[in-house]
Amino acid sequence: MGEINVVPYIDVMLVLLIIFMITAPLLTQGIKVELPKAAAEPIDARAANNMEPLVLSVDARGRLYLNVGATPQLPLDDATALVRATAALRRAPQRVVLVKGDAAVNYGRVVAAMVMLQQAGASKVGFLTEPLPPPATPQP
Repeated sequence: MGEINVVPYIDVMLVLLIIFMITAPLLTQGIKVELPKAAAEPIDARAANNMEPLVLSVDARGRLYLNVGATPQLPLDDATALVRATAALRRAPQRVVLVKGDAAVNYGRVVAAMVMLQQAGASKVGFLTEPLPPPATPQP
């Protein structure tokens, strides 16, 4: 017999398709985030609507800083940061919203900051990252 019987392969493929269709909705999380990639491109000026993005910074001690207001260099408590972010997003709802979290900060604190930005009205929240260092070239 010179032909390959593909019927069993089709059966396996359909079973896998059903499994993926059932499990895919279960994998989504409550926080909608566009995670940064290792080789991410810079934000396009057209995508930023020619406005400065709203940046919520979380330092290594978990303190919050928002780049709007009269004193962006002073730490804010959660309630004040929420009020300022809400006001900034009401003035410009399409403003780009970013979280700048320190590498040493607890992951839960960054997630709490993201949830706070969503409560303030942000539909999408992104992460600020440092660019990758250039690859080392071998010495001859």
